[in-house]
Amino acid sequence: MSVTVLYFAAARERAGVSRESLDVPDGARVSDVLALLAARHPALTPLLPHLRVAVQQQFVGADAPVPPDAELALIPPVAGGSPGLFSVVDRPLVLSEVVDAVAGESCGGLVTFSGAVRNQTKGRRVLRLEYEAYAPMAEAKLAEIGQEVAHQWPGTRLAIMHRVGTLVPGELAVVIAAASAHRKEAFRGCEHAIERLKQDVPIWKKEFFEDGEVWVGLGP
Repeated sequence: MSVTVLYFAAARERAGVSRESLDVPDGARVSDVLALLAARHPALTPLLPHLRVAVQQQFVGADAPVPPDAELALIPPVAGGSPGLFSVVDRPLVLSEVVDAVAGESCGGLVTFSGAVRNQTKGRRVLRLEYEAYAPMAEAKLAEIGQEVAHQWPGTRLAIMHRVGTLVPGELAVVIAAASAHRKEAFRGCEHAIERLKQDVPIWKKEFFEDGEVWVGLGP
């Protein structure tokens, strides 16, 4: 049977392709597919222990079955977005967009977070960042975070927008707004969104310095 494999960030660089079709045995599991990919792209092998795998845009384990015609994505560690707005865009961000998405007369508290590109990391001057995303899955995961916030703090609304592409210091990479009847729930919802975005949302960033470059989360 045939499956489609998607590569992102460091995995794409190691494989040398962003997507490809792969013939796998009937009844194959994720571990079988990874073994085939390691044989086809030996440079991927050192990276495999650091990857998560998504089948049909859902994270799965190595023993998970792979159905025919499935879409399988190799997800490197991510960099670290119900009513609301959850989107990945390739244009400059405007904070008012997420504010407008959650504001309302029933919301007495509205908290925002703006994440901008720093001009240095650990003493090294940052020239630019390049953000990459598995956009359909990223937007689905951002919406899941919105559902989590609504469940833990009923009545709280969330909106997240994340930018991809090349950004220079000072430009916004992510904007978040959380609104609720009371300020405490809005603060907690916004903080939860920031932390969860860094854990599970397939968005990566590569930092470019004067003396090198690195995918954040994979080390030097």
